Amino acid sequence: MSDAPVALNHAKGRTWLKWHRGRRCASDMEFDPARIVEGMRLGASVEIDIVRHAGGGFAVLHDDTLDRATTGKGLVSEATAVQIRTLRRRDNAGLATETPIALLGDLCAHLSGTRIGDGALLQLDLKEISETLTEADIHAFAQSVAPVQRHLILSGGDAKAVTRLAQALPDMQVGHDPCHFGTREALALSGNDTGFVTRALDEAGRAELIYLDIRLIFDALGRDFDMIAAFHAEGRRIDAYTVQTTTPATVALCERLMELGVDQITSDDPEGLYAACR
Repeated sequence: MSDAPVALNHAKGRTWLKWHRGRRCASDMEFDPARIVEGMRLGASVEIDIVRHAGGGFAVLHDDTLDRATTGKGLVSEATAVQIRTLRRRDNAGLATETPIALLGDLCAHLSGTRIGDGALLQLDLKEISETLTEADIHAFAQSVAPVQRHLILSGGDAKAVTRLAQALPDMQVGHDPCHFGTREALALSGNDTGFVTRALDEAGRAELIYLDIRLIFDALGRDFDMIAAFHAEGRRIDAYTVQTTTPATVALCERLMELGVDQITSDDPEGLYAACR
């Protein structure tokens, strides 16, 4: 257990390695239910995406269509839970597997009967905007996650949508990603890093964890502005995303992020990054 790719200790403290899309290593397919549960047992920070399906509720998928990642076709929002349960995931090469698609309700029910490791945190990254959420979705979400809410953190690019889903779940953590909708490009033109932080905090509400695009962090450093320190000064933690591969260049990047005191790094290869950075 001590060698699990969960976190790195260093001179500035401890940095969690988040399992992006439920991946422990680069060869894993995304959102394998067994791997997600394994991460939670090991005490890891694990991220999954959620998309609404027909009839109220959420599937653990990134896209709004079924075609790329599953054996199905069409919009996820038009597929029922019963239909999605008959589908299977595709691997990194696009080949069909015997791995089912996780539904959020099923996954949370499994986790409620699982011994979850100390510090484990499952990030639900909402791929919806407030306008697409129905009252049935909100009710199904609350019912699904309530038993395990203290092990969850809900995030997304639309703070209003996150607020609507989180309002009935006081023990669930909330995160905020202020980097969507052309933010990096706009910030490159304005150079107003302080204004970006102020707006992000206004949008974040009770969110304790702020998710920042790594490129935005280093863009700001080029303007002599430490984005991580600015959010830390306001009592927020920082997740830097996403390290897709483990190479000498990305290891050096992660070492720089740890020097800056980053709280968490999102990785598609936590196992490889852990081995390289220890």
